Amino acid sequence: MKLFPLFADLNQRLVLVVGGGAVAARKAQALLEAGARVKVGAPELNPELAALAQAGRVTHIPGRFDEAWLDDTWLVVAATDDETVNARVAVAAGARRILANVVDDPKLSSFQVPSIVDRSPLIVAVSSSGVAPVLARRMRERIESLFDHALGPLAELAARYRARIRERRPDLGARRRFYDTLLDGPVAALLRQARPAEAEQALEAALEQPQEAPVGSVVLVGAGPGDPGLLTLKALRALNEADVILYDRLISAEIMSLARRDAERIDVGKRPGEDHPATQARIHGLMVEHARRGRRVVRLKGGDAFIFGRGGEELQYLRAHGVPYEVVPGVTAALACAAHAGIPLTHREHAQSLHLITAHCRDDNAQAMDWQALAGGNQTLAFYMGVGQLESLSRRLREHGRSADTPFALVENGSRPEQRVLTGRLEDLAPLARAHEIRSPALLIVGSVAALANELHWFGQHIDGMAAVPAA
Repeated sequence: MKLFPLFADLNQRLVLVVGGGAVAARKAQALLEAGARVKVGAPELNPELAALAQAGRVTHIPGRFDEAWLDDTWLVVAATDDETVNARVAVAAGARRILANVVDDPKLSSFQVPSIVDRSPLIVAVSSSGVAPVLARRMRERIESLFDHALGPLAELAARYRARIRERRPDLGARRRFYDTLLDGPVAALLRQARPAEAEQALEAALEQPQEAPVGSVVLVGAGPGDPGLLTLKALRALNEADVILYDRLISAEIMSLARRDAERIDVGKRPGEDHPATQARIHGLMVEHARRGRRVVRLKGGDAFIFGRGGEELQYLRAHGVPYEVVPGVTAALACAAHAGIPLTHREHAQSLHLITAHCRDDNAQAMDWQALAGGNQTLAFYMGVGQLESLSRRLREHGRSADTPFALVENGSRPEQRVLTGRLEDLAPLARAHEIRSPALLIVGSVAALANELHWFGQHIDGMAAVPAA
């Protein structure tokens, strides 16, 4: 983060605004709404500020900026149309360790004033770190439409009952569930209908109801290939309801940042060279252990849990141990990588079927695969976890009749900002991948549709291996 988000209590604290125009007036008014004591320093005041001064709501200090104006202040806002004066204010404030905002100049500012969605006491602040205020305002407009005005009264009601809620619901999990019922149940609905007395009665009735023992459960969530924008709404909701998150190695930091802040996070990703069956057994044990303690467990997997993700095994274990579960599908790697590489997995002129294949399997399973069928034309092959087997994959397909000129596309870090797509001919697959140092995670697409990446690529880096083939 470029800035640390901070909500400041300015009630009855002195704040200086330097400037007497329309911008200074807007800043002064916002500070007054936060309860600050505001003094405005400027040779002259515009009519709005003059009216505030006359009413005794702000104190006017006439004249040009003087460092003594900063005495006893907590914050300062420089809102003049003179860049030299604004710079002097920023330097003087910095020397005194007073936070300063210079309007429209983020380089001189030590804090930024965000765009605000006000549902007091609930406040949502949006900042672009001072570099794109129009973008921040647009985001604020969108957020405004998401939050109805009943949220303010609901927050005030919850604040008044906070001590009683803690007393009646001492367990943290039970307290969270109670607050969820306030948001989703009759209390919020009555406030939306402008019936505050009945809403309060509904809250008291809910508090007096006996607590039921919490029932733990597991939700198996597919997180997609890494781009947080590909999370489903259900996946996002599950992450925000989780008490515990068991996450795999390839789950991106951006996705984890969307989870509830106080959820317990346990890395259960499998590493190369370790005992994978033992790790899977540990995952099974952790799911059951936390669910039996009444906790909401999210088992977070890359891609889709039911596509080479052992999701079926995990559900079988949960069912055998009597643990309730549900499944949230995710965007599997083949779909996401192909889409971000500009490759249609099926196409009327190129491929009428699609095979999803794991290249990471036991030797006997690899021998049992129907390579003759996979080598047939008019189909697309998508190999998961195949970076370490590129040589053998290429050889087996060609041995069983696939043309050496068959196009391939190797998509590394699909859907992520660092995505690379390498295209070429099947016979050159392994040497091209070595030359360009392709690393896991990467998905291999084989078939004539792969050549369309040269024409239709739109995201990340594209490397056309058809042009120059390195020596093997």
